[in-house]
Amino acid sequence: MDRLAELGIACPTVEHAPVFTVEDSGELYATIPGGHTKNLFLKDAKGQLFLIVAHHGTRVDLKKLPPVIGSARLSFGRAELLEEVMGVKPGSVTAFAVMNDGAGQVRVVIDQNLMAFETINLHPMENSATTSIAREDLLRFIRAAGHTPLIAALTLD
Repeated sequence: MDRLAELGIACPTVEHAPVFTVEDSGELYATIPGGHTKNLFLKDAKGQLFLIVAHHGTRVDLKKLPPVIGSARLSFGRAELLEEVMGVKPGSVTAFAVMNDGAGQVRVVIDQNLMAFETINLHPMENSATTSIAREDLLRFIRAAGHTPLIAALTLD
């Protein structure tokens, strides 16, 4: 991805069969070190869009999440809206897609559990590859795309 190179961020990418769910990704966790992600494109009842970048093992409860991230009631964003705003299709949602949100419509929320990993693994705009990026470089990339990430505890009792 050109934007990473422009920022001087080098990150390896491994190609693999397309994966659509956390369950599909199981074999990758053993072969690619670091924190693996699941990404949710959400919209709240007031129309605010959110990208949740969670550790693959974090259980994200949409009913308990609003007070944590400062939103109204949440639901999944439509596929058409995802493609329009972030330029990716369902199954390929990734934090890298914030570079396509030039209008700043999406609030980025990162799972605090991911911050324990030096390396974070994401799809590079398609679900047939995984890109490994240093934690601080991911935060720098998101900020360079005009977004201020909120790091939050997404696992709630």
